[in-house]
Amino acid sequence: MGLIRLLMSDPAAFVMLAVLLLYSVILHELAHGWVAYRMGDATAKWLGRLTLNPIKHLDPIGSLMLLIVGFGWAKPVPINLENIPAPQRRKGLILVSAAGVAANIIIAFCALLLWRLISPEPGSMLYQVLYLLSHINIMLAAFNLIPIPPLDGSKILMGFTPESFNRVLYQIEPFGFFIVLGLLFLGALNPVIDIFQYGIITFISLFLPA
Repeated sequence: MGLIRLLMSDPAAFVMLAVLLLYSVILHELAHGWVAYRMGDATAKWLGRLTLNPIKHLDPIGSLMLLIVGFGWAKPVPINLENIPAPQRRKGLILVSAAGVAANIIIAFCALLLWRLISPEPGSMLYQVLYLLSHINIMLAAFNLIPIPPLDGSKILMGFTPESFNRVLYQIEPFGFFIVLGLLFLGALNPVIDIFQYGIITFISLFLPA
């Protein structure tokens, strides 16, 4: 794992990357709350979650997983779609759910843009930090696009599908985390993640300077 090797070879780079990655998951959740707030749901604001203060967001296990294996999460920002006006509710579900993925894609784009502009020397601290920051954020975005509850992809899908189908997804959601872990363990989700990662990289490449 690149993060463990980085810790052993360059502790300063690891600390810098750790801070950036922790804020990557924080910004993912903050984006959900901010878009919900803009659409009429102030739940996250009332609970003090529209902040960059890491204490409000970090989940101990999710943070540890992020730093050890390069994949983790923050505390989910509470959203109440009932506070969004009914005519905008489906649109709100799509935009709020997509906001976290968009945040990770933007972070990855910024890292790759700096890489392209600065052209850091291979093996240097900046090279390793920018590479891992972009790689992990692309992976986080791709993973969250999987349409299995409680991942963001399922909520985006629910914005387009009929209520009868959505009720099935809601019934699955309490078990969704274990379903996802099981499918990951079996490798069944790898092709899906690869497709999403390829699509994200292709999309980002459209906006990077030659």
